[in-house]
Amino acid sequence: MLDELQRRNYSPATTRGYILAIKQFADYFGKSPERLGGDEIRQFETYLLRDKKLAPGTVEGRMSALRFLYKKTLKRRDIAYDDLIFPKTPRKLPVVLSPEEVSRMIEAAPNLMHRTILMVLYATGIRRTEASLLKVSDVDSERMVIHVRQGKGSRDRDVPMTTKLLEALREYWRWKRPKHYLFPSTEGHRGIEQPISDHTIWYICNEAAKRAGIKKRIGAHTLRHSFATTLMESGTDLRTIQLLMGHAHLEHTTRYLHMSQRHLHAAPNPLDQISVTSQRFSRKRPDDYPA
Repeated sequence: MLDELQRRNYSPATTRGYILAIKQFADYFGKSPERLGGDEIRQFETYLLRDKKLAPGTVEGRMSALRFLYKKTLKRRDIAYDDLIFPKTPRKLPVVLSPEEVSRMIEAAPNLMHRTILMVLYATGIRRTEASLLKVSDVDSERMVIHVRQGKGSRDRDVPMTTKLLEALREYWRWKRPKHYLFPSTEGHRGIEQPISDHTIWYICNEAAKRAGIKKRIGAHTLRHSFATTLMESGTDLRTIQLLMGHAHLEHTTRYLHMSQRHLHAAPNPLDQISVTSQRFSRKRPDDYPA
């Protein structure tokens, strides 16, 4: 399965997730997945949803791994796609932070590295994995862009860099002196000159929100959503936002229309279009009326 994932050029993060999901599936039954079938797949999915109470989106990731294993690697024709269905995922709007909340998060960072990571995420809208893999050479001060190498879908893109962000990056570089990766791991974790893990970046965002007293559920993607929504409210067109976010399809970008206050209040409200006269009503409370 690992060979097949690499042959199809799946990202390292997706590969790790798929392999872990298959390991959990095998451990649950104590057997090789080659000896399991549709009944066990359905039982495992029910276990994840009902007993483990995992979010439907998380379970969908596990089922994607099983679908890849049985259809792409093992080519099991006896397993139907009905055995590998994805749970229905509620479509919820993502959490968005106000500029004031983002400022509080950045100010609450305990050190310069955490502060710089938060600023990069909010200023560019890049994903946490993309941020973890940034190299010092990706910061192009001549063109005022940051090169994102092999982002989601194995696509390269450039994101603009402001003077404020460049100054923050220079201050961080003078303090940390990273050689290869912009945000390197420590010796006690992944090893010197290895990139920081994407999970660590999630933890940095979550902890900064707690220190700032923000009660919302925060992760690195929250800053990405906030970046896109702020662009939308400032009048940036959808196509530009799509390119900056690295979305393969425009429909993934249109979700931010539902989160932009400017767009929400742009249409005239029907109540404001009618005339309603002022009248006096009885001061009785609803409980005072007979049933």
